[in-house]
Amino acid sequence: MASETFEEVPHRGLITVSIMLGTIMQVLDTTIANVALPSMMGDLGASQDTINWVLTSYIVAAAIMTPVTGWLADRFGRRELFLYSIVGFVIFSMACGLAWNIEVMVLFRLLQGVFGAAIVPLSQTFLLDINPRERHGQAMAIWGAGIMVGPIIGPTLGGYLTETFNWRYVFFVNLPVGILAFLGSAAYLPRIATRLRSFDFFGFAMLSLGVGALQLLLDRGGEVDWFNSVEIWIELGLSVTGFWVFMVHIMTGEDTFIDPGIFRDRNFVTGLIFIFVIGVILLASLALLPPMLSNIFGYPTITTGVVMAPRGVGTMISMLLVGRLVKFIDARILVVAGLLLAAWSLWIMAGFSPQMDDFDIIVSGVIQGLGLGLVFVPLSTVAFATLDSRYRTDGTALFSLTRNIGSSIGISAVSAILTRNIQVNHTELVGSITPYSQNLQAQLPTAAKGDPTMLGVVDNLVNQQAAMISYVDDFKLMMFVCLAAILLAFFMRSPKAKTASKDIPDEEISAVME
Repeated sequence: MASETFEEVPHRGLITVSIMLGTIMQVLDTTIANVALPSMMGDLGASQDTINWVLTSYIVAAAIMTPVTGWLADRFGRRELFLYSIVGFVIFSMACGLAWNIEVMVLFRLLQGVFGAAIVPLSQTFLLDINPRERHGQAMAIWGAGIMVGPIIGPTLGGYLTETFNWRYVFFVNLPVGILAFLGSAAYLPRIATRLRSFDFFGFAMLSLGVGALQLLLDRGGEVDWFNSVEIWIELGLSVTGFWVFMVHIMTGEDTFIDPGIFRDRNFVTGLIFIFVIGVILLASLALLPPMLSNIFGYPTITTGVVMAPRGVGTMISMLLVGRLVKFIDARILVVAGLLLAAWSLWIMAGFSPQMDDFDIIVSGVIQGLGLGLVFVPLSTVAFATLDSRYRTDGTALFSLTRNIGSSIGISAVSAILTRNIQVNHTELVGSITPYSQNLQAQLPTAAKGDPTMLGVVDNLVNQQAAMISYVDDFKLMMFVCLAAILLAFFMRSPKAKTASKDIPDEEISAVME
């Protein structure tokens, strides 16, 4: 098939708007439903344990189906798969809003995850396809803005819809967005020839086993006390087995589910490690802040969203700037600068205390937004700059999968560490409070004499301080992760040097359609 040049791609702006509407819709659903869970429990007759499957079913289904995006795109066409995904996602979003019990809700959320899995990797592929290489930085800035701002505004939008209307509108809101995304994509996305490609059922089954078991382990661990539970050990064994057999299979088999040649590109592999770290930092910090602001500072949901909103503003500013800067400044320098800004924001967060005002929260959020935006765009650009275009769809699927796994691991790790440290800190603080403590006698003499009311006040203060210290410890840990990730930048090669080589033909670089 004759390839179409970048200059001949009509309606590039409308294509970008359409696919980004679909992307933001899908990304929002990873966090927008979180704040609505308490309201769902009563209507659906669910318990605290079972309601969490509303989140788990979506995450696990999306994780399993993301790696198969490349094969489905080759088999049915990228445009067709994207349109089918939007339609299916919107249909099951509406079904979730109409659900009448917890079993039906979990089923619809699972199917919503199945159809939504391909939207994000395909949107990244389309933006890389329809833009020349010199505009990839700007394209990834637009794509990254949707990916990173979505999780930030999700809880705020979900809280507003739940309080103003009811929890069902958390899902109904996808209908108008989905219609616009479908109509724009159907009208302007170019058709791409399909390619016959055998399906590696064994490889897909092993990867699905590894990813699915890992996601279940991470999501269920906090509920069942981690490795004190037989369930977690079983899921760990299944995950390790699935990943090990899958890696051996693709390295030794023929016509495997993922071509092992994709892992020969050093920039792409380093990019996968990097995006894993970014996933840990981005959503782990987002998972910590709302409960901290609610439980320690007493903020209502809407106020929490308003205080965290400047983080999204920082990300947007960074995205707008870095899309142009990446043309003139080595992307590796931008990545290092972004990680340093993110580490600085976490250092500020490590100084949080219950007596502070909103200023430090807002400032640290803006700095972190600037830093993560500065990392995300050049990283997305460099990771695919030297990758052969025939691997692009599989590459974007792996990129999204790795980011999601990093986010899941980050959230589970910081939550587990937080819970454990609260217990340890509480024990240590209580150990220093006795009726004979001079400080207690001086500050709260009635408590030292055993007054039950004042002892309750002391217990509340101890709980608050134990939790605050634990949050600070988590922020410090993420700061060190940021600083350690800087070393990865030195493993990435300059895209310009590689582009000039003969590894990628000029006609392949300038082609929109393979």
